[in-house]
Amino acid sequence: MYTQTIPAVPLADFANDIRAGLKTSGQKELPSKYLYDEVGSALFEVICVLPEYGLTRADQRLLRRHAQDVVSHFQGPVIVTELGSGSGRKTRWVLEALCRRQATSYYPIEISQSALARCVQELGQLSALSIVGVERPYLDGLLEVAARRRVREHLLVLFLGSTIGNFDREPAVNFLKEIRRILHPGDGLLLGTDLEKPIRDLILAYDDPLGVTAAFNLNLLGRINRELDGTFDLSAFEHVARYESAHRRIEMHLRSRMKQEVSIPKANLEVDFEEGETIWTESCHKYNLEEVVQMAKASGFGCAAQWLDGEWLFAENLLIAE
Repeated sequence: MYTQTIPAVPLADFANDIRAGLKTSGQKELPSKYLYDEVGSALFEVICVLPEYGLTRADQRLLRRHAQDVVSHFQGPVIVTELGSGSGRKTRWVLEALCRRQATSYYPIEISQSALARCVQELGQLSALSIVGVERPYLDGLLEVAARRRVREHLLVLFLGSTIGNFDREPAVNFLKEIRRILHPGDGLLLGTDLEKPIRDLILAYDDPLGVTAAFNLNLLGRINRELDGTFDLSAFEHVARYESAHRRIEMHLRSRMKQEVSIPKANLEVDFEEGETIWTESCHKYNLEEVVQMAKASGFGCAAQWLDGEWLFAENLLIAE
């Protein structure tokens, strides 16, 4: 079963966020969630199979190996929801492990309608599984799912692929606290975290030789052109990935190749760029295992288990609401 809800991002909200991010007198910045329209979501699926981007394969290996270990921490009925499900491909192992013991309801939460459709297509043939897609921002969607739970049902939240790394460190803890406020004691959060590794490997993962990540990043400007009648010349910007050691994060930027002016009529905006000026589009923070344990503790969770991939340093962390 697939239920489509009201679109998560009205055009007016998109326009307001674009205007706020580009009008600033300092570093121009756009929310990374807007990278994932239909084109962006499709490009990200390609990124996930690039040899340089080992994160997704590490995520998949751990889920395949330890799905049964994850679900064994919960007794009785469990419903599953996922923040930013994407295609849902790597979620299959957790759902299959649950479906072997009970009929399971799965609520993928996405702001990308095309990603939800692919998720339903990917997982819709699993027996004993009911799928209800929730087209909402993360916390709004989680509140909606939590309201559907029955008495004695545990809620297992999946936040995979190191999406938590898109938050700065303090906001990441605050976000985990918001999740915890919605959960009941004994509920679970399976959190994927990318770990620190050689800088050269990180740069290649976010600036691949084929240029797929560059196309993914530049598509944000294309989306502004398509939806807000923007006049961005994509050839006048270039993709930049750099590692900021002080914050232990990869930053993705779009750098203006020249001095230029861009008009975005539906955002009521004219914006000037200097040559070399950048728009900051995404951050990807990297962690160590103990740091994740401390983040869990600070946000009201206990860390019940950590599973580490040795090929690409990545961890799945099972957090239990205290």
